[in-house]
Amino acid sequence: MALDLSLSEEQQALVSTAREFTRKEIIPKAGHWDETGEFPRDVMKKAWDTGLMNIEVPAEYGGLGGSCVDNCLVQEEVAFGCAGVNTSMAANSLGAMPLLIAGSDEQKKKYLSQLTSELMFCAYCCSEPDAGSDVAGMRTRVTKHGDDYVLNGQKRWITNGGVASWYTVLATFDPAMKHKGIACFVVDASTPGVKPGRKENKMGHRASNTTDVIFEDVKIPKSALVGSEDGGFKIAMKTFDRSRPWIAASATGTIRRSLEESRNYALERKTFGVPIAQHQAIQFMLADMAIAYESTRLLTHKAAWLVDKGDLSSIVSAYAKAYGADAAMRCSTDAVQIFGGYGYTKEYPVEKFWRDSKVGQIYEGTSNMQLATIAKTILTERL
Repeated sequence: MALDLSLSEEQQALVSTAREFTRKEIIPKAGHWDETGEFPRDVMKKAWDTGLMNIEVPAEYGGLGGSCVDNCLVQEEVAFGCAGVNTSMAANSLGAMPLLIAGSDEQKKKYLSQLTSELMFCAYCCSEPDAGSDVAGMRTRVTKHGDDYVLNGQKRWITNGGVASWYTVLATFDPAMKHKGIACFVVDASTPGVKPGRKENKMGHRASNTTDVIFEDVKIPKSALVGSEDGGFKIAMKTFDRSRPWIAASATGTIRRSLEESRNYALERKTFGVPIAQHQAIQFMLADMAIAYESTRLLTHKAAWLVDKGDLSSIVSAYAKAYGADAAMRCSTDAVQIFGGYGYTKEYPVEKFWRDSKVGQIYEGTSNMQLATIAKTILTERL
């Protein structure tokens, strides 16, 4: 089959819709949300009305039925406007992913349909105060009581944690069992004993809601179990495999915005009697940004394309996530440099791009973990 990197007419229309929405609804207000830490529920409602949320929810549950590539296309455009807004929108896809991977027909019908019938948020509860990259080290406990389960523990760094109506939760029957003891559950936020904890005062992505989620003697029925009692770790790993292209897509949007703002400023700002765009040092930084954008976008689309083919074992998602996160940090740093002293102030948006970019090297598997995975693959498999 011939290689074809062009978008379909439907994808072009999706990009056009997301791009117009971002220019009109997100960019003008992004600075306010960043300054105040306000959760932009109003723009979320508009995004939901426009069809830019829950992209990968199947049509039978009211969703767009889009592909991972479709989701990445939208996320690039939204992140161009504000990475924090994109994170909150994408968190619905993340929270829903365990159900898409291993949920029963009843669970999918109940919970996925909620996301598409009205504006509603969900969240994925995996990380803990002492368990981030080390998923098997989690301490949130689940015990069995007849046909019911009881959850006790604390989750941390949960996007949409304070606004979600339901959670997909990873918990262990016995920490000594490591990955073999982990199960996944879907839990309504209204269940007695479930409560959001403190909201994090973050450096970046300030428009996204990030909180602890606490479970105290939370009784849930057998029907809340997603998959099998020993299948939670595999669900978590498959969820990350599906979500890593999204992180790279967000980085792609930030890189493109850094390039656009830097280019425009370089053509206007003058030193020594000429626009700084005529100085080779500035030209080279812009050229490097352009290369980083194209490289990250291509890796993102390849990783998403492989996901859509059903290849969740591909190392390309790690390539895309690790490279994209580092490239976004580098390009946003160069953007601040191009703006000079102005770049260090909130008068211009580039300092926000820098703050927003950093978390890409941390969440959904740190850059160090991606490099370790890539190195292991290089050393044990034929390239």
